[in-house]
Amino acid sequence: MPIRRFVSALAAVSLASGAVVVLAPAASAAPPSGTTSLAAVLASDGDTFDRKWGDFDILDQAVGAVLAAKPDSAVAVLADGTVPLTAFIPTDRAFQLLALDLTHRWYVSEKGVFTALANAVGIDALEQVLLYHVVPGATIDSKTALASDNAVLTTAQGGTVKVDVLSKRFGIVQLVDKDRNDINPFLVPGKLDINKGNKQIAHAITFVLRPADL
Repeated sequence: MPIRRFVSALAAVSLASGAVVVLAPAASAAPPSGTTSLAAVLASDGDTFDRKWGDFDILDQAVGAVLAAKPDSAVAVLADGTVPLTAFIPTDRAFQLLALDLTHRWYVSEKGVFTALANAVGIDALEQVLLYHVVPGATIDSKTALASDNAVLTTAQGGTVKVDVLSKRFGIVQLVDKDRNDINPFLVPGKLDINKGNKQIAHAITFVLRPADL
């Protein structure tokens, strides 16, 4: 079930207490005030799988599946544009690579990837993985991220992600997760600051962040 079916029905959800963000000093510019939710943005290109591996259909469907099974999940915050947050969102290709790692099979369709992941990890684990990609309480644009080498971000899942700026000049940023055995994701150039100007902002990443050794 796609995210957009929940946009009009969901209210703000309290996130894990004590969540903090350690970042470089904030710029003097006023914080964004727009209230368009990330859920609305992700669902704006339709709610069906396609052959465009660079977009976010699998993420859209994964969030929808979690909310269908657990309507009170904190994942619902993605549909409340009044709540500031930053999301690092894996592309469909990133999920395809995760499915390969977990099942040792290469799925050629987005629907196949989604079904394989749902069967492999279950809704509860899928929920935790999704929350691990959400940093509540802060709208972190790409400029701030580039100025925040070694920053530690506390996620809605309760774990942490470290920002590793490998090249500020070329905009190369890696996110260090809790799985030490796999490649850490990078921000995707050209797919940053999604939903800019609003309280909820997102940046595409090349791999799925892992809150534990998967």
